[in-house]
Amino acid sequence: MCGISGIAHSPRRKTDVSEAVLVRMRDVLQHRGPDDAGLFIEGPVGLAHRRLSIVDLATGHQPMSNEDGSLQIVFNGEIYNHADYRPDLMARGHIYFSNSDTETILHLYEEFGGHCVDHLRGMFAFAIWNRRTKEMFIARDRLGVKPLYYVHAEDGSLLFASEIKALLAANALRPELNSAALPDYLANRSTCDDTTLFRGVRRLLPGHTLRWKEGRIKIERYWDVNPNDAEEGASRPVANYVGEWRELFRTSVKLRLMSDVPLGMFLSGGIDSSAIAAVMSQMVTEPIKTFSVAFNAPEANELEYARVVAQAFGTDHHEVLVEPSDFAAALQHLIWHEDEPLAHPSSVALYFVAQLAQRHVKVVLTGEGSDELLAGYYRYRTTLLNLSAGRLYHRFSTAGIRRLVRGVAAGLSPDSLARKLPRTFLWRSPDIDALYFDNFAVFTRHMQRDLFSQDLRDQLEQVNPYAGMRHYFDAHPSASLLQRLLYADLKTYLHELLMKQDQMSMAASIESRVPFLDHKLVEFSTALPDRLKLRGWTTKYVLREAMKGLLPELILKRGKMGFPVPLGRWFRHAFRPILDEFVLGKRTAARGLFEPDFLRRLVQEHVAGAANHTERLWTLVNFEMWQRHFLDGEPLRGTLPQVAEAPRAR
Repeated sequence: MCGISGIAHSPRRKTDVSEAVLVRMRDVLQHRGPDDAGLFIEGPVGLAHRRLSIVDLATGHQPMSNEDGSLQIVFNGEIYNHADYRPDLMARGHIYFSNSDTETILHLYEEFGGHCVDHLRGMFAFAIWNRRTKEMFIARDRLGVKPLYYVHAEDGSLLFASEIKALLAANALRPELNSAALPDYLANRSTCDDTTLFRGVRRLLPGHTLRWKEGRIKIERYWDVNPNDAEEGASRPVANYVGEWRELFRTSVKLRLMSDVPLGMFLSGGIDSSAIAAVMSQMVTEPIKTFSVAFNAPEANELEYARVVAQAFGTDHHEVLVEPSDFAAALQHLIWHEDEPLAHPSSVALYFVAQLAQRHVKVVLTGEGSDELLAGYYRYRTTLLNLSAGRLYHRFSTAGIRRLVRGVAAGLSPDSLARKLPRTFLWRSPDIDALYFDNFAVFTRHMQRDLFSQDLRDQLEQVNPYAGMRHYFDAHPSASLLQRLLYADLKTYLHELLMKQDQMSMAASIESRVPFLDHKLVEFSTALPDRLKLRGWTTKYVLREAMKGLLPELILKRGKMGFPVPLGRWFRHAFRPILDEFVLGKRTAARGLFEPDFLRRLVQEHVAGAANHTERLWTLVNFEMWQRHFLDGEPLRGTLPQVAEAPRAR
């Protein structure tokens, strides 16, 4: 796990790379690689690297060249099958000077050019400068586990880096808000395409490569899954699917144990991380080091489940409890680490458990990706039921009857149910926009019209906040509804979660690996029939079947629970001053982006308990904090807090 950056000046610019600029880009990423640093500069091209040493500690220095020096590479990630290629590559005449996976990428590029990515099994973002052809080749792994951002300047120059802050350190652009991305961000917590909230900064999409030569770039997709591959009509026994899935999962976990340094895992007590612990415990000779986090509040503490798993597999278990004051003190620093507003409050907890793990190991395995592969979120089940019932209901009822039903239901239902009814087919049109995109948005299209100032409304009138999600949902119209929903989330929401995982763990200088996202496992999971994912009320059916006899029944039968953060209560009490400053403050109003009356109503309704606007207020607080630091240049206050490990539970 490392931080990479680079510059390729256009011939039109007639400028050599400044070492001082490249060093600034490199060293602002020091948290990603505190163990080593390197530079390569040759006229208008420069590559920079910060290293967190995981494999081949002695000879893995980067930038790295091939035998004759015609290629230079900077690489971030891990290639788990690199050793499999060494004998064949050596037989073809390639000479190895190290044991690193980086060198295998170089030799595969020499053999296959850009198709080298087809041979790589792992997580990666890398750039290869070909000194003979004067071409820069950049690639990102299939699922987007490792990040890669770039600026393609008007003069044709290319600057790229693992994090946006390195591009800012190079003065590659003036930090300005990309207002066209706001509707997408406010609805979906993050942008769903290759844009960012920084005007001019793009990300290389997962499963894509970028070629730069003489100022021009060409981007190509090299990998994807196809929801139409699902074997809906297949008659294979369920046990066959389950057995094959289990073996692919076991292989994925085993591959991710590749390390020359201590290794552990994040353990939440949910089925995903528990499954990794179960399989991993069969492959190691010493107790697994496991790490868990919770907030020091009864409603936000699920450590009991993690302890059940830790006891079942005899792990060396460690825990950390986060106080509200630690949460508040860390927030602006973690926004700096993520480069964009934090989409989820759980990002803060993730940083603190990474901080805990870093005291014991350098590598952790995590459970990200299972929900998007195997229909783990309840919103899939809810949407399928809503659409099915809604189409029947609207087919056999009139508008008048529907108005009457809404009135009676609203009058007779208890408050808890009355708040949920407007999100059902009884209130909403039976279409995907109303029952999925709108239903699970932070700020819906209607709310955004009320939120935006008149000037911003006029500017963004033609922008559809769901365009990115809709693009992927519509990409395979003949696939089942569930497969289309999963595909859209695999391309959008999962990317957001992986960036959270990468940047929060790297903020603590620790590498995280995701066994559920081995591309062979992803391909097989995509092709599973719907009934192997969502079976009645049971989510992630194939995973639960695969783990029978391995996991405690309590864990197998647990429903999906998002990481609990008592933010709604904090906003009503301890964090109320944060709302006053970052949502209702004069600086927020002076930007002219949002309607002050609407913001006041959001805060008043939430504080009074009349509505739950926790997620909306969190989004607004983060957005304003992000603007103050990155756009206004306001320095960070204080330092990231260090939270002590909790005493061992007896």
